[in-house]
Amino acid sequence: METTARGGETAQTLDRGLRLLHLVADAPGGLTVTEAANRLGVGRAAVYRLVGALAAHGMLRRDGGGRLRLGAGVLHLARRAQPLLAEGALPALRRLAEQAGATAHLTVVEGGEGVALVVVEPSWTSFHVAYRTGARHPLERGAAGRAILAGRAGAAGPVSTAGELQSGAYGVAAPVLGVPGLEASVGVVALAPLDAEVVGAQVLAAATAIATALS
Repeated sequence: METTARGGETAQTLDRGLRLLHLVADAPGGLTVTEAANRLGVGRAAVYRLVGALAAHGMLRRDGGGRLRLGAGVLHLARRAQPLLAEGALPALRRLAEQAGATAHLTVVEGGEGVALVVVEPSWTSFHVAYRTGARHPLERGAAGRAILAGRAGAAGPVSTAGELQSGAYGVAAPVLGVPGLEASVGVVALAPLDAEVVGAQVLAAATAIATALS
């Protein structure tokens, strides 16, 4: 019975620690210990213990004002996870690039911006957009970022834009939904206008395939 009780306490502590990480991640300005305690429904002493353990592993830190913020350890884990995301997304992105005849990409949120994690160019076109892996852009500009914002609001449909990131470039993207802990979109970018209905359906199918592969 004692072992079972300790196991339950350990699981509860782990759950609270993970919830605290999510709360801090969702607070751009950080959280005070009091705010974290109120949102978790626990005492300040419990939060201090959680912060101490998470800070020891580099997952949390306290800034100059004492507010809780994510630590560098979270970025390390994110970078280690990126190859797994890329591997799971590649088949659907290759298929999308060939179908649409346009450069396909998986974009993820990092530091409040959209980052092109995987880029696949079509093999049969004479001209296509050269989109660099690692390219960053505001979420409010371009189809990829706008699709992520739409996904946050619960909208799953494709988003189309023209010339927002690069003059003469056209994009269609859709959010990747249903993968815990991941904010991402899949889309294509081309040098000519895209058929929103046809390409939109292709992008949606790719987003669904990627979500299934990563779930």
